[in-house]
Amino acid sequence: MRYFIGIDVAKFKHTACVIDTDGIALVEPFDFTNDIIGFQSLLKNIKPFLKKKHLVGMEDTGHYGDNLRNFLLEKQYKVVMLNPIVTSHIRKASNKAKNDRIDCFVIANTMMNPNFYRDQQVQSIDYATIRQLTRMHHTHTEEINRYKCQLQKSIDIVFPEFNSLLNTKYSKTYLEILDTYRGAYTIANTDIRLLRNTLKNVGVGRSVSISAEQLKKSAKESIGQHNLAIEMDIPFLISLIRRLTSILGEIDKKIEEFSHQLNSPILDISGISHFSAMSIISELGDITYFSNEKKLIKFAGVNPCVYESGTYSMTHTRLEKKGSKYLRKTLYQIIDSVIRFNPIFQAFYQKKISQGKSYRCAQGHCIRKLLRVIYKIISTGEGFDSAKLK
Repeated sequence: MRYFIGIDVAKFKHTACVIDTDGIALVEPFDFTNDIIGFQSLLKNIKPFLKKKHLVGMEDTGHYGDNLRNFLLEKQYKVVMLNPIVTSHIRKASNKAKNDRIDCFVIANTMMNPNFYRDQQVQSIDYATIRQLTRMHHTHTEEINRYKCQLQKSIDIVFPEFNSLLNTKYSKTYLEILDTYRGAYTIANTDIRLLRNTLKNVGVGRSVSISAEQLKKSAKESIGQHNLAIEMDIPFLISLIRRLTSILGEIDKKIEEFSHQLNSPILDISGISHFSAMSIISELGDITYFSNEKKLIKFAGVNPCVYESGTYSMTHTRLEKKGSKYLRKTLYQIIDSVIRFNPIFQAFYQKKISQGKSYRCAQGHCIRKLLRVIYKIISTGEGFDSAKLK
């Protein structure tokens, strides 16, 4: 006899129940708080079943169940995570309403099918920390790009000629001039000696591509507006860009440290950086959870949808795009480099293009090939050998 303990997780409280292999409720749904007192209450209610063959399951949604999952794993209980899409379909197929009490029963019943869950274990590799770091990298990079776009919009209004004056955008000189003078109006009305002093201080140890005279002349001839609100916003945007760039540097340094510790074989694939490797590894987790490469590809959400009805079969379908969006983003960011630096991938890409596939479609085929390679080299421990690629 096996006992299935279903838990529906939420932010402040969770709901649990226990059923047997016949689906008979042994413990009716009960609530417990998302804290140590609540966790101890859970153990008190389910303790008789934890001494026997059991499964504790919850949906793999959000972060609300992370602390509970780790609490149970540390006590060496058998914990599994369920795909919420599966439990949703099962609930709808049973014509059941949705509430916490019903949901925990649905979760418990779903666990009877081993194809619908993934085992959880205390892992030697801290995938959760690496995953959090790589996701922070994605988030802060997007924030920096957003603030840079806002800064460019402001520059286009107060000093549109500014970008053509310096060789590199967002360099120390570039940001210092904007932070100090904010727009063409202030620069045009600033003493040339102050401008020289600013450029001298910011250019210590390096050459500056613009002189104070060139800067002042361009500012006087600028078509830019003198807009007080925008000129107040520019230093604020610059401070955000600087701060986030500094944080991003710290994050990337820590990611690289993890990468050197793990020394993953996927780093041997040309075009994959330390960050990309750690992003892929952390999002996939323990690759032994996937019984074959097809499940890994489906987990990444880069498999085409299948639609068939009778004799009709749709030939051009979109990607499912389920699973981790961060994993998909990393895969699409690196695939062009992988194609460029690996002749086998390059030939495979050209083959798909010659078959009439679009650029994006050919990319998708290469990504799936890359995932098959990653699955092979990690699951077998053979390492990457381009000569073995077909």
